Order: sequence, then C-alpha cells, then structure tokens
Amino acid sequence: MKKKLPPISELSVLVLAVIVAGGVYLAAHLPKHTTLVPTTIAVVVAGTIVLVNIFLLLQIKEFDWKVFTTVAKWTLVAYGLFAAALEYIFIKDGSRGGVLVLMTATLIIFAINLPIHFGFTVARYSDKTS
Repeated sequence: MKKKLPPISELSVLVLAVIVAGGVYLAAHLPKHTTLVPTTIAVVVAGTIVLVNIFLLLQIKEFDWKVFTTVAKWTLVAYGLFAAALEYIFIKDGSRGGVLVLMTATLIIFAINLPIHFGFTVARYSDKTS
C-alpha cells in the first residue's frame, strides 16, 4: 500500500483554475482600460499556492525524484517555450505597463505549475515512491 502523499495534484489544478480565470478576465477586457485588481489577486493567490506546493513536495521523503525531474524538466522546456511565444505575442500586440506585468506573471506561474503537476503525477505511481 502506498503512503498518503500531500495534495500536490489537487493544488496544481487549483492554481491552473485561478491563473486561467485571472488571465481570461484581463484578456477579455483588452484593449480597453480595466481594473487590474482581480488579476492581481489571482496572481498572488496562484503564486502562493505554487510556493506551498513546492514546500509540500520537498517534504516527501520516499519519492522517485529521478522520474519527477525527468518529466518536470521536459514539461518545463515545452511550456517555457509556449509561455515565451505568448509573451512575444503580448509585446508585439502592444501590451504595456501593469497589464504586461500581470500577463507575464500568469505565464510564469503557468509554466512553473504544470511541470510540478505532471512530474508529481507520473512519479507518484513509480515503484520507488512508497
């Protein structure tokens, strides 16, 4: 029987929901001026949950870190490129100031969260994780 692990996957899905909601809210109001408060709150909440997730992940003693890092590394490469392409689009589209900062933050959180999620989800079912 496998040891009960912290809710890394569940928290990762929550981060994804919060960050996408904040990004969609902001993108839906572009190019008009709108308040940045909802997206700022989403970024702070999602960023905090990612930090909690990293802390919880590092507390796991018996875990297949090799599988985790392999999956997370390649997921980070893929989603890092995806985030970079979107960042380029935002800049070319004329996003500036607070809007660009928040959109960049959402992309960074998105690109960090998914490797954690995928790496954990694969490694948790490894024979080395008890």
